[in-house]
Amino acid sequence: MAEDLVFYSNPMSRGRIARWMLEEVGVPYRTEWLTFEGSMKSPDYLAVNPMGKVPAIRHGGTVVSEAAAICAYLADAFPQAGLAPSTDKRGDYYRWLFFAAGPLETAASLKSFGIEVPKERLRSIGCGSFESVMDTLSFAVTRHPFIAGDTFTAADVYVGAQVSWGLQFGTLEPRPEFKAYWDRLKDRPASKRATALDDEEMHRQLQAAKD
Repeated sequence: MAEDLVFYSNPMSRGRIARWMLEEVGVPYRTEWLTFEGSMKSPDYLAVNPMGKVPAIRHGGTVVSEAAAICAYLADAFPQAGLAPSTDKRGDYYRWLFFAAGPLETAASLKSFGIEVPKERLRSIGCGSFESVMDTLSFAVTRHPFIAGDTFTAADVYVGAQVSWGLQFGTLEPRPEFKAYWDRLKDRPASKRATALDDEEMHRQLQAAKD
């Protein structure tokens, strides 16, 4: 039942990652659209996510926020979708999912803000240098067809989204291996459905703002 799985999002947010994952899982869900300075800060939503940010999901009595956590949770909650390796083969799956959620996103965000960490302080920041993050990502995406092996998993949703955005907005180096990795993911039907749903809502919101 869609009422058992509720998705809180905004089409101009990291909610697009969770939407893609929901479409990969292929179970019914209901979307609640939120506004950044409005309903995201309402008491009702702050009870869901005290940070007042999206995405988040509610699955029955379970609430999960943070896009990487949502990807991992949904893969486990709906094993029939086949989006997580068996527990004895999850080394690369967890490794690269949380590398992308930690060092990669931090390094890309610092670059987008024009912030350069002084060389003598690199040991103090979890991502290290931007160059080392790029080299590590290159290593990750060239070892196998997908990030955790020969099969697409939830980790590819998160890493793939980060690579796609990074290439689009220039926060990643335009290395050919990054483009080749994204090319293996971009035509997945679930990704296209998710993009269409979010684009439709984004255009609706932008038109409403003009009116």
